[in-house]
Amino acid sequence: MIWVLVLFIFHWYASLFFQTFFHHRYAAHAMFQMSPFMEKVFHVLSFIFQGSSYLSPYAYGVMHRMHHAYADTEKDPHSPLFDKDIFNMMWRTRLVYNEIDRNEVEVQQKFKKGVPAWRSFDKIAENNWVRASWAIIYILIYLAIDAPLWTFFVFIPLHILMSPVHGVVVNWFSHKYGYRNFEVNDTSTNFLAKDFLMWGECLHNNHHKFGGRPNFAVKKGEIDPMFPIIKLMAKANIIQFKPGRLDTEYM
Repeated sequence: MIWVLVLFIFHWYASLFFQTFFHHRYAAHAMFQMSPFMEKVFHVLSFIFQGSSYLSPYAYGVMHRMHHAYADTEKDPHSPLFDKDIFNMMWRTRLVYNEIDRNEVEVQQKFKKGVPAWRSFDKIAENNWVRASWAIIYILIYLAIDAPLWTFFVFIPLHILMSPVHGVVVNWFSHKYGYRNFEVNDTSTNFLAKDFLMWGECLHNNHHKFGGRPNFAVKKGEIDPMFPIIKLMAKANIIQFKPGRLDTEYM
């Protein structure tokens, strides 16, 4: 059982790392820059660690920009105000995501400007046979570590749906529970002040107030564990902060 927990925790944090670092803070908000080569490296790493639930950075970035523009309105891709429960919200998010990903809806230029798009890679990574192959890999790993039978019905579905699960934790709980530092025109909250569960993503009210700020922590006692990693990556020249940005934005 211990190896099941180790495997699940590793997959949780590794998958979420790329979702918050690459998809959210880079693709959707352009909080920093990276070279075209590094952009492709992170595309591939996202595929490896998100596995069966790989999200196109392009479709994610566009959809997330729409979330900020239309937060808690009928045009919001995911809002607890317009979705009666978590599962309904996950389904509606999936429909909007697929429309964007398959170019079935006209997207305004402001939502797609600068969003990284490696569409030929996305087409392979999102192929249903590829997704199914990842699911088989998860099952084989659980068989190899002799996992208890019940874990196949509890943990395997979570591995398969890892990215949507991450999304719903933030977009449901961080719009319904927690506290607010800022009165903004939506229901966003800070669900966790010291957010070691979601790499800082649950400091959601702070993020809705300062959408382009790489550090989601604002007040004393709040911790965004992703931000120190972002600073290390900048020092290693893996990414670059945009010139002209105020130092206080990165404090």
